[in-house]
Amino acid sequence: MESFIVSLLCLFVFLIYLSLHFLFYKSKGSNLPPGKTGWPVIGESLEFLSTGWKGHPEKFIFDRMAKYSSQVFKTSLLGEPAAVFCGAACNKFLFSNENKLVQAWWPDSVNKVFPSSTQTSSKEEAIKMRKMLPNFLKPEALQRYIGIMDTIAQRHFASGWEKNDEVVVFPLAKRYTFWLACRLFVSVEDPNHVARFADPFNMLASGLISIPIDLPGTPFHRAIKASNFIRKELVAIIKQRKVDLAEGKASPTQDILSHMLVTSDENGKFMHELDIADKILGLLIGGHDTASSACTFIVKYLAELPEIYEGVYKEQMEIAKSKGGGELLNWEDIQKMKYSWNVACEVLRLAPPLQGAFREVLTDFMFNGFSIPKGWKIYWSANSTHKNSEFFSEPEKFDPSRFEGSGPAPYTFVPFGGGPRMCPGKEYARLEILVFMHHLVKRFRCEKIIPDEKIVVDPMPIPAKGLPVRLYTRKD
Repeated sequence: MESFIVSLLCLFVFLIYLSLHFLFYKSKGSNLPPGKTGWPVIGESLEFLSTGWKGHPEKFIFDRMAKYSSQVFKTSLLGEPAAVFCGAACNKFLFSNENKLVQAWWPDSVNKVFPSSTQTSSKEEAIKMRKMLPNFLKPEALQRYIGIMDTIAQRHFASGWEKNDEVVVFPLAKRYTFWLACRLFVSVEDPNHVARFADPFNMLASGLISIPIDLPGTPFHRAIKASNFIRKELVAIIKQRKVDLAEGKASPTQDILSHMLVTSDENGKFMHELDIADKILGLLIGGHDTASSACTFIVKYLAELPEIYEGVYKEQMEIAKSKGGGELLNWEDIQKMKYSWNVACEVLRLAPPLQGAFREVLTDFMFNGFSIPKGWKIYWSANSTHKNSEFFSEPEKFDPSRFEGSGPAPYTFVPFGGGPRMCPGKEYARLEILVFMHHLVKRFRCEKIIPDEKIVVDPMPIPAKGLPVRLYTRKD
């Protein structure tokens, strides 16, 4: 009872702080963008989130673009005064001014779920990771991993899809992408070991962007518990890897974990075990959640659009027929999957896993004649261009030909963000998605069991029932 009262008092103090914070920033700036800030403290957060829960996250954006401004309007989200930037010109401005006028921002819940062992913020840790990742995630490095992806995809479809008449796609897609991340990041390949991580990771992901109240039963509380459990598991893996490296049983280049253990910073210092665990934890979350959403929607659209499915099937079977018995996919095969990738891009346009992202304003600046105060948050939305007829004709129509030739105009197709903060795992995601598509269409044609299944965005788009489908095995 005592701890419950303390928690309520902490919540009360937190709400007072947010109210004062909100009123202070509301008074700043004489020429703010048009818009309304909604209720005290909560602002327009509930409407912002609820349009996603109802399956139409773009509605919050487009309603205000029509009412206030097609490029920038003000609101209040997650307890913060915010300006929402819309359209290609705004994307270009934000991506070009990263770490000059704006910088990455995460809600407090992220820092609490990912407490850094070095007492630095998620933002600082992300900067360190971005310096480290290119060596591992550049295309020439990733070429070595295509065979591993192919092998795991074969095992995944054999264990989770084959011999079934019906499956639920989203949990299976999560299993596939998580298995890959575990194998390529920390060389954990045994399905039982991977499964031990799976449920805690799901709890962590579902509570990551949530109200930061650490009370039993809340998503945030479950996310913190899951984070602590996974971190302990990772530390045990790290300790064993140190031994294996010293005894020559592991290679310094076999995965990201080995790379972190053998690489020092500019001062010659090596990372501590807990520091490595923090980074691997973040990578495992980022390395599978968004891709599993993309893979699920690929199945959805292939099931709905037979002519698109046949185009992908024809391309993938030409590649399959060129392979010898037991021969794995390679880089050249991936480069031949042009139509398949155009299809995947159209899926990412219509159902972007990354709906948008927040930035924090570093210094007062003017944009389109409006003042944007220091300390405000800026939200950019992928849907403000992806589903906008100004940039994509008939935006609701599924049309992979949009990506032929030079493709969409710059700053209009942004599922991976852009500028210095473009997702460093973009090429990794492309490979795991294409390998998934290859094995899916080679084996099956899918039919949706729930024709009009609702889509929920929280914070990524997912079918409300996980996309159950009926499988028809390819006889040819």
